[in-house]
Amino acid sequence: MSLAFLHAHDCAEPHTDAVWGAAWTPTDNVVSVSADGAIKQWASSSGQRHPPNAPFPAPHALGLVSLSVAPDGTRALYNSIEGLTCLWDLTNGEVVGRFESYARGVEGAEPSWSVSLHPQAETYAATGGAGNVTIYSAKPDTFGQRVASLASGRSKFGMFCQYSPDGKRIALSTETGQIYIFDVEAGALTTTYTSHALSVRSLAWSADSSLLLSASEDKRLVLHDVRTSTGGSVASFTGHASWVLSVDISQDGRLGLSGSADKSIKIWDIGARAAVSTVQDTGEVWAVSWRPKPSAGGAGAFVTGGEDGVVRWWRGAGVAV
Repeated sequence: MSLAFLHAHDCAEPHTDAVWGAAWTPTDNVVSVSADGAIKQWASSSGQRHPPNAPFPAPHALGLVSLSVAPDGTRALYNSIEGLTCLWDLTNGEVVGRFESYARGVEGAEPSWSVSLHPQAETYAATGGAGNVTIYSAKPDTFGQRVASLASGRSKFGMFCQYSPDGKRIALSTETGQIYIFDVEAGALTTTYTSHALSVRSLAWSADSSLLLSASEDKRLVLHDVRTSTGGSVASFTGHASWVLSVDISQDGRLGLSGSADKSIKIWDIGARAAVSTVQDTGEVWAVSWRPKPSAGGAGAFVTGGEDGVVRWWRGAGVAV
């Protein structure tokens, strides 16, 4: 099987530096964060800012490195290079939470690098230099209050963390290639994967929370079945010529999506364990995200962001964005 994907359109007002995160929301908008310190929201049908005349939050002095959007598309959590975490209400444009995780004087505190909202958006998970996961309140009135800490037992820089869609697990990846799975209710580490030889840059859960797809600087993607503690990797996907920087899984679980430093985007048939489409971009592809809503008559649509600061929409042949 091979699939054709076409460039649909670009955002109307590109970022002035690399896009380091992008998420296509259930409300059919896209949120992007950039090394220029800005977070923006776009209408997917046109690439115009959304809402049309609403201001975006003031750009941060330093780059924004992590983005997580609530499943209902109403809030976006984002984090800066030095660890300033903010919660943006996408319905009214207000920043309703702000926490300086880098502030000194708090026992056990460390600057957050990667952040992830719980599916119900009541808490968020964060990781950083110590390679552990800290869970904080995401409620506006208590935003940033520590709720729990989950220790990996290894002092390795936490590159990426993400709640599973059912909220029962948190996956954490490190600079040296390990992936840790935590049971949220038990507050304990349950599984460690050593599937990669180099830093794992991105993780994506399947919609049913059973599979985890990882993207690494070793040029590979690896699929894991988290339902078994001893299962390890289910499949390895190769084909990128450089670091794999971003990854996602389609809502129906059939297709994987990856962006790479080799300036390409690949679509993977997960069942067949093979790439079914390759799209060339203009630079390193730091962010990829499938459209959450199913598309009739084709393979769907996705959005990307990368080195040139442009958010781009792509559609399967015969599918309207």
